[in-house]
Formats: sequence, structure tokens, C-alpha cells
Amino acid sequence: MSTLPTRPLYIISATCLLAILYFGRDVLQSLALAAILSAAVAPLTRRFARLGLSRAPATLVTVILAALVLAGLGAVMVGQFASLTDDLPAYRKELRAKTKQLQRLAERPLATLEARLQVVDVPGALYAAPATAPAPAGVAAAPPRPSVQDSAGRLLSQISGPLGKAGIVLVLFIFISLEHESLQDRLIRLAGDTAISRTMQTLADAAQGISRFFFAQIIVNAAFGLAVAATLWLLGLPHAFLWGMLSGVLRFVPYLGMLIAGSLIALFAAAVDPGWTLALTCMALFLVMEVGVAYLVEPRVYGHSSGLSPLAVIVAALVWGTLWGPVGLILSTPLTLCLVVAGRHVEALAPLTTLLGAAPSVGAAQRFYQRALAGDIAAIVRDGQARLKRGSLAAYCDKVLIPGMAMAVPEIESGKVGDGQLDQLRKTIVEVTEEISAPSADGPCKRKRVPLMDKNIGSHLRKLRQARTGQWQGSLDVPARSVVLCAGLGSDREDFLSELLVRALVEGGTDARSGVLNRPEDNPGDDKAQLVSTVILPYPEEANVDAWLNAVADLRTGMPHACIVVLKLQLDGRIARQPEVEKAADLVVQSFEQARAFVESGA
Repeated sequence: MSTLPTRPLYIISATCLLAILYFGRDVLQSLALAAILSAAVAPLTRRFARLGLSRAPATLVTVILAALVLAGLGAVMVGQFASLTDDLPAYRKELRAKTKQLQRLAERPLATLEARLQVVDVPGALYAAPATAPAPAGVAAAPPRPSVQDSAGRLLSQISGPLGKAGIVLVLFIFISLEHESLQDRLIRLAGDTAISRTMQTLADAAQGISRFFFAQIIVNAAFGLAVAATLWLLGLPHAFLWGMLSGVLRFVPYLGMLIAGSLIALFAAAVDPGWTLALTCMALFLVMEVGVAYLVEPRVYGHSSGLSPLAVIVAALVWGTLWGPVGLILSTPLTLCLVVAGRHVEALAPLTTLLGAAPSVGAAQRFYQRALAGDIAAIVRDGQARLKRGSLAAYCDKVLIPGMAMAVPEIESGKVGDGQLDQLRKTIVEVTEEISAPSADGPCKRKRVPLMDKNIGSHLRKLRQARTGQWQGSLDVPARSVVLCAGLGSDREDFLSELLVRALVEGGTDARSGVLNRPEDNPGDDKAQLVSTVILPYPEEANVDAWLNAVADLRTGMPHACIVVLKLQLDGRIARQPEVEKAADLVVQSFEQARAFVESGA
């Protein structure tokens, strides 16, 4: 029997899942609200349990405290709303005047345009018979005033649905909190005996993420509401505390909540003040506070505690809001957070973590390589300069630049990188290296252009530096044993590593210079050999071991006082270790940072 292809099966499964979420929203909303509330207050329950209470009393105390807090806030808001309702008739006249003023401002351009485009009526229209006046209709009777019972019935019918759902959520919340350990055991059993540790880690990460996120959100939103209330009170806006509480509560709804809160405050300020000054001032201050909290406070307080990228928060709000309405907007972040956490442990959900998670889906080296292929020099330089503020050029080469270049080697050898991309890659590496390593004194006005771009990146970088510092890359009138020589046999790899290492050492104040072994034009004379204290050589490839050993023997003869150091990077895994190479060297280092530390130690 044939089986369905994988892709259609995924489409069918996703369609069924969306249908279940949409048509079962009345049940699933209550379950999701209760489960997330239980996870949010779980730290408080555990704290009561550590004080000596058993599970059931600790849960009941937590529920009672949460209910008291919510009831207190609700009572205050109801009282404020009642007071506002009593004052609304006094603001009705001003609000109508503002509405008419806005209407005139909106209609004036349209009326002017209509007058300019109006076509002249035909002459016959001037003699048209006047329209007969319509017969006066009888005065319509005023609708009967509803009774108190009718008003109360309509009010109860409107609030019975939300109150009933709140009651269901409360009951589910209590039972989920009481049966927390039992439910966890059932989920672990459902996952199977072979995935106990992974299931427990998933549940722990989800609960911890939700608790941390909600706690941080409650603190930030409460502080924001108090700040809004204090600001509006100082501006003289009536019912400032109500608007502050409303702003704090609506801030739980991503993005849309702040738009609603700001619009309501501006509308009320326009109804209170005869002019527009108060409304515009309230809008401006509200916008400043919201931007300040969103871009300055939340990144520091949350510290990516939601675990979601900003785009993921917006997409989650759109998807869950479409499926579940206002409740989906409130639950969008925690529900999506649960999916992202599950994706870290469940392979089938891993794409969700990659797409929606806050952590970048690629490493620094891979991002460097991608940008280098695209020629995005500005982004690479910006990232490199930010890293150099926290560390050294040697560390940047070890962790970003060289690993990024190592990713290019297999693709270049297999022909996956075209000639155009390869040229772009070379130019990008040269410009980035020059930008992040050249000293500030070598600004654009002091740099000399090397007209032809060499295929050997290291050689080209050396020529650029020689154009600034001279043929010998500095003065030869220096103390004995004060120069560090970084050299190789002239291959692309060895020239590139040698030149990068020189720049990393120069950043630390070392007089480092690069060259090619046994090349006459790189030899300033046998009498200058005494200037060199250390020679650092890249680890040779297997085909060049004999030539490398001969070059080291010549170094021993010409510079018997110099220390021979071999640079064997951990990324050089394809280069086999050669005992004779390591025997010929005085020291083997495995990174630029180790080489710099050795040189600066003066050993």
C-alpha cells in the first residue's frame, strides 16, 4: 500500500491543527488561560510550600491572594468608571464641538476640490419646475423608556458570557495548580520512558520562561501605569489614576493595547480641555514614555526573557488574534514561547525555534561568511568594531574571521562558489581587514591605493600595509630582538594567516612584520637578523613539510637566537599533525590569542 508523500502529509496535519484551534477555541481558550496562569503563579506557590505549607493549602493561598489583588483592582477601576460616567455629560458639549471642528477640517479640502471640478449645469435646469414640498409627516412617537428590569437584564446578558468564562478559568486554574505534579507525571508517561529527561527539561524550560516573562511584564506594566497616572495628574487631567491603570492593563495586549490606551487618553483630554493643547501634550508624553519603555527599559529588564524575536511577537499576535480574538492577543506571547521552548527539545518543532526564537539562528562565523559572499562590508565592519570594543583583534580572528573563511574552503573546492562570488569574497575580506585593523592614523587620506587586486589575499594585504609603512613595514633602526617575524612559504593560506597575525600583534603594541621565507626581496640583509626575537610560522600542509623543514633549518642557521613558534589552528583539522614539524619548533600555539599572549609575555 502506497503512503502519502511527506509534504502533503504535513499540509494536512497543519490544516487539521488550525481547524481544531479555531473551532475548539471556546474550550481551548479556557484551558490555555488556566495552564498559563498556573505556570505564572507557580513560583509563588513553591515559595509558600517552602514556608511549610503543603501543596493544597499553598495553592489555595496563592489563588486567594491573586483573586484579592484582581478584585481590588477591579473594584477601583469600576469606581473610577462610575465616576467617569457621571462626568461624561459635562464633556459632551466640548466633544461635539471638537468633532465638528475636525469634520470641517476634513471636509474643507474636499469641498474646494469639488467646487473646482464642478461642471456648469445645462440652461434648461434653470427653468425646471420647483420640487413640490413633501407632505408633512406625523410626528413620530418617542420610543418608550426602558425599565430598570430591562436594563439590568441586558447588562446581565452582556456580562454573563465573560463572567462564566472567568469562572471556568478559575476552576480549571485551581485544579491544574492542585494537580500540577500529577499532570507532569502524566505528560512524562505520555512522552514515553525513553524521553523522560527531555520531557522534564522541556516542561521546566517552558514553566520557567513563562514565569520569568510574566513577572517581568507585570513589573514593567505596573510601573508604566503608575508613570502614566502621575504624568496625567500633573497635567491636570481628571481621573488620571483610571487612565494609568487602563494603560498598564492594556499593555498586556501586544502593540494594539497601547494604541487603544493612547487613543482613549487623547480623546478624553480633547473632551476636557477647550483647546487642543492638553490632548497634544498627553499624546506626546504618552508616546515618549511608551518609546522609552519599549526601547530602553524592556530590553534591560526582560533581557530577552520572552525568548522571542520582535518580529515573532508581531506574527504571533496576528495568528493567535485571528484564531482566538482578544484572548488570543493576550495569550499570543506565552503560547508561542511554549512552542519555541518545545522546539529546543522536539525535533519536529525545531524550525519554529529557528524562525521565532530570540537567539540568532546562525553563529557569528556563519553570519560573517554570508555577509562576505553578499559583499555587505558595512555590516561586517559594524559587527567587527563592536566586538573589538569588547575584545582584541586576535580574538575576533579566532572566533569570527578565520572560522568564517574556513567555511568557504570546501565550497570553493567543490565549485559551489562562482568566480564572481569568489572575487567579491576576496575584495570583502581585504576591505574588512583593512577597516578593522588599520590604525586610525592611516586614515583614507594617508592610504595609498594598490591598483591590482591579487588573488592571494595575504599578499595583497601586505602590499597595502607596505604602501603605508614602507618596504620593510617599519624602520630597521630598532633595538635588537625587538621584531616578531610572521612568515610562511608563500601559499595563499600561509600568507593570509601571517598577515592577519601581524595585524593582531601590532594592535597590542608589538613590532611585528610579515614576509615569505627564502625570498630575496623580503630579506633586508644578514646583518638585520639580530633584530628578530621570534619567528611565527603557520603549520605546513603535508605536501610542503620537507620544504618547510629546510626553511626552518635555514632560520636556525641565520637566526640561532630566535624562538621558532608554529601556529597550528584548531580549524586546521584537515592538516595532519607531523611529529618532525613539532620537533623542529620551540613552541606550538593553537590560536592567535595564544600567540599574542606568548609574544607579549616576553618569554
